[in-house]
Amino acid sequence: MKPTLISGGSYTDKRGTLSFNNDFDVSDVKRIYSISNANMETIRAWQGHKVEQRWFTAVIGVFEIKLIKIDNWEHPSKNLEKYHYTLTSESMDILHIPSGYVSSIQDVEGNSKLLVMADYGLDELNDEFRFDATYFNKK
Repeated sequence: MKPTLISGGSYTDKRGTLSFNNDFDVSDVKRIYSISNANMETIRAWQGHKVEQRWFTAVIGVFEIKLIKIDNWEHPSKNLEKYHYTLTSESMDILHIPSGYVSSIQDVEGNSKLLVMADYGLDELNDEFRFDATYFNKK
């Protein structure tokens, strides 16, 4: 399964703006948390999950998200295809990351906040994998 972008939208009138994502089904979500990087140079890369799936949405600012489908969790190939997404709080788009992917997360505007939703509780399974931030850089 490939990552998918679930498009959101907004409505503005004299009272302000209402942002929404009416196509996102939250029935699989078991927990949520937010990420705010220390600065724009910080890149949270590469970590992911064999089993757990995630959904990302920018609630403040703009994030660049890169995803890689892992071929071998013990020794992944270093030249795997990267999927690139830009999430902005203005659109309330939600990026679905299926199981089997690692992610790279970078704040490209400053002081941004990313909402993360997961389909497993914190202690339900041991499914976190991390690779060095430069592991997938092509030489």
